[in-house]
Amino acid sequence: MKRICLAVILLAAPGLAQEKVDLSAVHRIRAEALKNSKVMEHLFYLTDVHGPRLTGSPSFRAAADWAMRQLKGWGCENVRTEKWGRFGRSWSFVRFAAHMIEPQRASLIGFPLAWSPGTGGPVSGEPVLAPLPIDQSDEALDKAMEKFKGKLRGKIVMIETPRQIGLPTAPLARRYADADLAAEALAPDPEGDWPFAEPKPERPWVQAEKRRLRRNQFLNQEGALLALTPGYRGDGGSIAATQAGSRETSEPLPSPTAAIASEHYNRIARLLHHKIPVKLEFDIDTKIHEEDPDGYNVLAEIPGGRRKDEVVMLGGHLDSWIGGTGATDNATGCAVVLEAMRILKALDFKMDRTVRLALWSAEEGGLFGSKGYVKEHFADPETMRLKPDHAKLAAYFNHDNGSGRIRGVYLQDNDMVRPIFAAWLEPFRDLGATTLTIRNTRGTDHVAFDEVGLPAFQFIQDPLEYSTRTHHSNTDVYDHVEAGDLMQGAAIVASFVYHAATRAEMLPRKPLPKPKPKNQ
Repeated sequence: MKRICLAVILLAAPGLAQEKVDLSAVHRIRAEALKNSKVMEHLFYLTDVHGPRLTGSPSFRAAADWAMRQLKGWGCENVRTEKWGRFGRSWSFVRFAAHMIEPQRASLIGFPLAWSPGTGGPVSGEPVLAPLPIDQSDEALDKAMEKFKGKLRGKIVMIETPRQIGLPTAPLARRYADADLAAEALAPDPEGDWPFAEPKPERPWVQAEKRRLRRNQFLNQEGALLALTPGYRGDGGSIAATQAGSRETSEPLPSPTAAIASEHYNRIARLLHHKIPVKLEFDIDTKIHEEDPDGYNVLAEIPGGRRKDEVVMLGGHLDSWIGGTGATDNATGCAVVLEAMRILKALDFKMDRTVRLALWSAEEGGLFGSKGYVKEHFADPETMRLKPDHAKLAAYFNHDNGSGRIRGVYLQDNDMVRPIFAAWLEPFRDLGATTLTIRNTRGTDHVAFDEVGLPAFQFIQDPLEYSTRTHHSNTDVYDHVEAGDLMQGAAIVASFVYHAATRAEMLPRKPLPKPKPKNQ
């Protein structure tokens, strides 16, 4: 009977018979991650103490220094910051106070947007609703600027159309059901080449950024006192908003710009619609930091043994936007990978390959930190001329999808790792990690590695309220993080890193991509 049961288990989990799994190590990792966790302590320091963490800001640097002290204290080696290139100006804010003072006094929920200047003390003025859209077309923006030309001097300009708030009937947070994971595991439908396809236009966010700079120039020329927006998503006091200006020192700063809650924005708009005079007051103090325009990543290692020149990497981005404290985007990812490093050191594993942690800067806005690192150490995707270390990276594992627990792995079109990862996931089936999908996922730092043909992976995570509430918002704070999910994630990441660092062979790789010249 025991032999039959074993055969059934092996058939149910393809790859277990071939791929070695160190169950003793998994047991020790799970016990340390679930019974002696420090992951929420890491999160506390990254958020409540050092958040938010815009690249290059004093808070970012303080968070990097804190992380390096922890890594050194755990016994990691080669703990350092490493320059990846030029980032530009950074920004932080010291004070934000906003009130409606007529027709009734009321506090306004909000925050200033990155790279916008302060008001130089309290200022008050009349709001005017003058939508200047940057998400439509150049023609729409031109038409709006012509309409409001000469009418905005000394005004608080409401630059977005009020957004109607409907009754929320769907839950803000959710976990993946079995049916969701089954659908995720299916390969996408194949797509054939179409010889008559039109050239791809610029990405919408690139076009929107160009219009943002034009709008800023217009508001400056018109002498606007302040620009006001409800952000691009949010209600119930949650505001999703990021930047008003540019990190590029060659670009002029915009007018002082703030985002306020949609409910408050809409109240002001309704008063104006009824021709009732409104007066607002803002006191904003921000700081522009141009003393060091370079960008830096945080790196640390656990040296390997017999194959110490080969490397397994794990990482997440340390930078965040500025509305909340950057909790789910991405202090959670940093806390998980830091905890994985702590676990591996606490258990004193002897691993053949070197384990290298990276906390990236400037993921927000363009993956600049990871792309700079990959270009310096492995290859430039524009030329695909490989550097010696390209052949020595066994794998990169990334964590950056919020607080949700790990449910599996995106294989990133690398089906050769499927039986390997199936075996590595099996001991975590009872913690909900079961799914492998051939699908790609993009938008975070594993992409920089994948673009030069390196095995790099992002985990499937429960969405929770990442896209509905916390992402880039003022409610992206410690209280919206699930402790048990991070503990589970740290156990899985530590186990994956351990097995990649002790495996007899490197992980299989996809064929090298072709060079991708800039602007393609």
